[in-house]
Amino acid sequence: MRTKSRILKEIAPNVRRVGVLRDTSVHGIGQFAVIQSVAPSIGGLILTASPASPGHRDLIIGLAARHKLPAVNIERLFVAAGGLISYGTGFADQYRRAASYIDRIFKGEKPADLPVQAPTKYQLVIRTAQRPKHRVRSRWHPVN
Repeated sequence: MRTKSRILKEIAPNVRRVGVLRDTSVHGIGQFAVIQSVAPSIGGLILTASPASPGHRDLIIGLAARHKLPAVNIERLFVAAGGLISYGTGFADQYRRAASYIDRIFKGEKPADLPVQAPTKYQLVIRTAQRPKHRVRSRWHPVN
């Protein structure tokens, strides 16, 4: 979360208040009504990882664009769908590493004995074509 807020501050230095969209016990369209209601008072949006986020990707991107909120999303697919920036772990690498865990379990290791591993790869993807629309600046180059 700290890195995402730094990225947001870098591209939109005048932002003073940031909305964080995260999935707790609230599910469905109600979260997005909250974005619309607080959008005038916030300057940016950070989306955290949630199983429900990809299903509402177009709605999240649309609301951020409509309210001109620079948003830092969680995965590259958000940028491909029209979002401004994504920063997060490489899911392909996580799945590959999960496969090695499964292999070790099938070979007889106990799951409780396996080490917990933090992600090792992170991706920063910037959609440069949208910068003027959101009135942001960047010294970074896009990652493809």
